[in-house]
Amino acid sequence: MAIINTLYGPLPQNTLKQLAKIKLLVCDVDGVFSDGRIYMGQQGEELKAFHTRDGYGVKALLSIGVQLAVITGRQSNIVEQRMSALGIKHIIQGCEDKQVAMVSLQKELGLNYKSSAAVGDDMPDLGMFEQSDFCFTVQDAHPSVKQQAHYITLNKGGFGAVREICDLILLAKGKLNTIHGANI
Repeated sequence: MAIINTLYGPLPQNTLKQLAKIKLLVCDVDGVFSDGRIYMGQQGEELKAFHTRDGYGVKALLSIGVQLAVITGRQSNIVEQRMSALGIKHIIQGCEDKQVAMVSLQKELGLNYKSSAAVGDDMPDLGMFEQSDFCFTVQDAHPSVKQQAHYITLNKGGFGAVREICDLILLAKGKLNTIHGANI
């Protein structure tokens, strides 16, 4: 089996071939785009932190035609604002059954599991894994999710893990070194 050295370490060439087929990347939010912590203020306001490098990676993937979606169990205006600002059109919040939501999204987009990848960090995300040909998780994910993932990021959720995943997909599609000229 041929091994390819990447910015994030060696990967089997067949993994990169799988990643090259991805047309849809579906991500959880809390624990993936954020560190999973929710800050609550005295007046009930909710705060989350998002990493700008993740945003750059999302925009890069969108610029080459890979569709992105988020499916999250919580409902948050902050998520709607951040994901919309990044250009993500498919924002599914307050979702209890992520597998059903992903099947519905795939049908809507005319895609199937063979062209889909998912990113999750905890047990509710495993339903998305069932509908994905490739499953990513973050370095600080729950151990059960790590056991189901094809790739575990070097970065923790909220600290560049999404960018790492985007970079690997861009690399697999032969676009990593040319994307910086894109309008992102």
